[in-house]
Amino acid sequence: MSPMKRYAKKQAKATTRRRLKAQERIRQQRADAQRYIEAIHHALEDLGFLDTLVAEIEGRLQAQQQLLGKIVGLMFPTLFGARHPYELTRVRGWDKNIASKVLGALPKTSWLKRLRRLGLEILLSIWRHTQHQSVSTQSRWQWRWVVDDSVFRKYGHLFRLVGRWYSGQFKRPVFGIDGVLLLVVIGDGKLIIPVDFAIRRPNPKGPGRKCQDKLNLTQKMLDERLAAFAKRGVTLPPPMVVADSWFSDSKLMGHVADAHQGTLLVQGKSHYTFTLEDGQKVKGSDLVKTERWLWQHSLHAPGCRYVRLRARSRTYGQVLLVIVDKPGEKPFYLISMSLDIALTRLIQAWNQRHWIEQMFRLMKHLLAAEACQAHTEDAYYGHFVLRLIAGFTLFYTSRFIFKGQVTMEEIVFTLKHYWMIVDYEPFELYAIA
Repeated sequence: MSPMKRYAKKQAKATTRRRLKAQERIRQQRADAQRYIEAIHHALEDLGFLDTLVAEIEGRLQAQQQLLGKIVGLMFPTLFGARHPYELTRVRGWDKNIASKVLGALPKTSWLKRLRRLGLEILLSIWRHTQHQSVSTQSRWQWRWVVDDSVFRKYGHLFRLVGRWYSGQFKRPVFGIDGVLLLVVIGDGKLIIPVDFAIRRPNPKGPGRKCQDKLNLTQKMLDERLAAFAKRGVTLPPPMVVADSWFSDSKLMGHVADAHQGTLLVQGKSHYTFTLEDGQKVKGSDLVKTERWLWQHSLHAPGCRYVRLRARSRTYGQVLLVIVDKPGEKPFYLISMSLDIALTRLIQAWNQRHWIEQMFRLMKHLLAAEACQAHTEDAYYGHFVLRLIAGFTLFYTSRFIFKGQVTMEEIVFTLKHYWMIVDYEPFELYAIA
């Protein structure tokens, strides 16, 4: 065989091999899409959230057909290649007003009640499962309460929920809706459970009225959630609450310590002033200078070094300062009013704060939470509650149903491209392509 024929035959075989591999890859991705949509439905059934919600909305709207598929579509619009409600209704062939009807069917108190009840029931089941286990098992299922706020970009100055807020993502004030989220992180991120949510109202009516600040909202949400557990007869250990420097308020930290015997761990700011035990006065910017401290290491806090200091502040009183230095990150320091708590426990709790940032990132990018065109406050609460539960459902599907072998991004992107060939009647999917 001549070299030219040998080369042509080799290229023909390579082309055929690539085509067969591409066909096999498409068949596998289509099968994965069918498997993912069934897993999401299985996760929703495990959580027990949709049954009563669908029945109540159908009753309020007097719907002649089941709304399960439409509510799931509003929870996961990106699974169907859409971000805005009008895109979803066009690709699914629905009534263009179905989103506003469903989201406005319940008042905001009902939407929030469902989110709180879901978090309460899941946490109660975890508590019942672990309360009689060994100490080592309970240590792997510790609860950390994490609170933070995020700005969802939105324009429309005439809408009363839209205001100008500082955004950490853009490093400047932007127009949008500021939401405060309280969630519970189980263990080292085994499960992330949203338990409460609130929207800050920027311009209340009346002269001299201030906006709802995140500190009062955080205190109210934490008090109500802990009271709900006490009402069920559950005695929880003192809560460990983690927040960033925007929540470093002495009144809030004192309230958590006095009312709940818990600890609010916050990051300190550079302009804070403290007096150390030896009488030396230092600012927060001086604390993060690495050359002036004798660093410690621990097997319970791998990958970092730390310094423990006791100090006094005119604002906080007696506090415990923990200076942390991690490779690849800027040094920072933490403030705690609990003076006798183990340092490694504080560092481990602080390491779980990034999960709430991941929840906000999941809502904004994978679930398009910023793409909402509702016109009422009730509808916006319904929108955010559905997206919060959708994010938790994706996390549950990835971590528990697929045992961490499938990521949330893989579920979203696969269904985004192959939802039209999925055949699943409960979600009104009939393999139209």
